[in-house]
Amino acid sequence: MAGFVLRVKTKSGQKVVCGLTAHDKVSQLKAKLAELTGIPAGGLQVLIGFPPKPVDLDADTTIERVGIVSGDTLIIEEKQIMFNRHEQRLDSGRSHIVDEESFTNAPGVLMRKVVPADNSCLFTSVGYVLNGKVDTSCASFMREIIANAVAADPNEYSEAFLGRPNAEYCEWILKSDAWGGAIELSILSKFYGLEIAVVDSINAIINRFGEDQHYTQRVFLIFDGIHYDPLYLEPLDGGSIQTIFPTEDERVLLEAAQLAKEARLSRQFTDVQKFTLMCTDCKVMLNGQAAAQQHAKDTGHKSFGEIAT
Repeated sequence: MAGFVLRVKTKSGQKVVCGLTAHDKVSQLKAKLAELTGIPAGGLQVLIGFPPKPVDLDADTTIERVGIVSGDTLIIEEKQIMFNRHEQRLDSGRSHIVDEESFTNAPGVLMRKVVPADNSCLFTSVGYVLNGKVDTSCASFMREIIANAVAADPNEYSEAFLGRPNAEYCEWILKSDAWGGAIELSILSKFYGLEIAVVDSINAIINRFGEDQHYTQRVFLIFDGIHYDPLYLEPLDGGSIQTIFPTEDERVLLEAAQLAKEARLSRQFTDVQKFTLMCTDCKVMLNGQAAAQQHAKDTGHKSFGEIAT
């Protein structure tokens, strides 16, 4: 089949796969992807569609039979392998609706899933709404996505925009104690092709990243001034949870807006002016955002860590 082309997104950028046909074996695609990405064939994880869903690369069949067609964008990740029980644990999660055909208007309640307060809560939360499980190992992959996107476009991501030189920012965001925020959410929204709606419990508003891109799916996080958690719909019948919703589903958006109001009224947020932070450069403890800003001005230190309570 002439003109069979696949676009590939990896942590190192975007690439194109040519020279295959829809009737070639999945094993041939794996070999091409391994060559293109540098990831061993056995460690490849491929996701397609919106929301991204994994493809069975071990299937002994053709490319078209696993649902891949010319023009598709493949998101390539490297599988995380756990060797012992002392390493990062995965939350196997509950049954999770991921297919658009399975989206339901069944009654349910929008709820918060608490993730670890380890300075990577934003990335873990995005991983949860995509996959329905708490997996702290996804943070390093998302940090690399962001660093590569910023490094690839120094004009858009200038020092004025980032608050620090482009190269310095890229080095900083790769550190495990660097917090994510609006910049990182906008990049992840674009990478995954999803609108990310953040319930702000401080101001009782919803900030929507990717709203102007007309994406067909939306996910929800909640932010309390310091910490991000993912939101999911708990069905009243006790069935599968849902974390991804059609953007035209105003019902869930209105429920999220109500949740923001309730969270503010019940003061479910952190007053950053009184919150204790630690400078990760010199380990000094600081009381509140103003103190941290003054410390940064006096010392040049720019990295502050969340103190879990």
